[in-house]
Amino acid sequence: MKTSAVAVITVVASVTFSACTPVSQSAKQTPNKTQQHRYPSYQQQMATPPSRLPAHQPMGHFPSFGAQQMQQADEMPMLSQAELQVIGDQIFKNEGGGSMDNLVHWNDGEDFASMGIGHFTWYPAGRAARFGNTFPDLLSYMQTKGVNLPPWLMQAKQHGAPWRTKAELMAVKGSPQVRELQNMLYQTRYLQTQFIVDRTRRATPRIVNATTPELRGRVAQNLNAVANTPGGWYALIDYTNFKGEGLNRSGGYNGQNWGLLQVLEEMRPAQAGQQALHEFADAAYRVLERRVRNSPSGRNEARWLAGWSNRINTYRRVLA
Repeated sequence: MKTSAVAVITVVASVTFSACTPVSQSAKQTPNKTQQHRYPSYQQQMATPPSRLPAHQPMGHFPSFGAQQMQQADEMPMLSQAELQVIGDQIFKNEGGGSMDNLVHWNDGEDFASMGIGHFTWYPAGRAARFGNTFPDLLSYMQTKGVNLPPWLMQAKQHGAPWRTKAELMAVKGSPQVRELQNMLYQTRYLQTQFIVDRTRRATPRIVNATTPELRGRVAQNLNAVANTPGGWYALIDYTNFKGEGLNRSGGYNGQNWGLLQVLEEMRPAQAGQQALHEFADAAYRVLERRVRNSPSGRNEARWLAGWSNRINTYRRVLA
């Protein structure tokens, strides 16, 4: 996969992505045919986007992320529609095994629901959103793109997830409301991908600026190397959606977070190319191993390492 030349951005909003674990892969399912065409197609939704996806272009140089460049305009990432679909399909596979049934999900041991291809977090009303409450943000984004939400979902967007536990969700998994939500999330999966890309793009310069002065050059160099490698944008986008930005230094265990910032700090320097992807994946695994070591013993987070490793290993190859 190729990317075109990109530049850093100036205004960035704070973003926190799901830190939930991926479910095991299962067979793909097709949407309920009775509601398959309720929502506009991805192409219709993106007919007049604020920043149109360009035609496929050859990879160019990713400008240095020096502090003086934090004032440049937003021109990244430049992904073709085909590239966006490949990334979206892989994220869907990573998070939910590519199964439509997992578009409305609740992972074991978590206190929030996981929605859509990115398993965006959705907390019930009144519950502290430790990992960010990103599903309502996605719904607002969809509305700006012309997606009409069902009335019940518009109300729930304001008040919180309508289920307080996994058991409550599982009890109504076959209900018309949940099936309607699954159908909507299946048919808007590439719009969800664009949402993930847009938020990662806005976050990137903040990640560089958030590190210590001693590590800023290293973080910038590593970011440039990965971003200038075919397939590198998938790694950056997916990991940010998977484990967050890492901007909150107190957000992890023992004062050590596990987001994209921590991976770029941990990554050994490499030039753009296949080696950069390997170094990024190796660093991501070391960061997650550290998370497991720091985690409370009662959480038994070691059980997730094998699945995390499988996901991280997808960063080593170029998506075709």
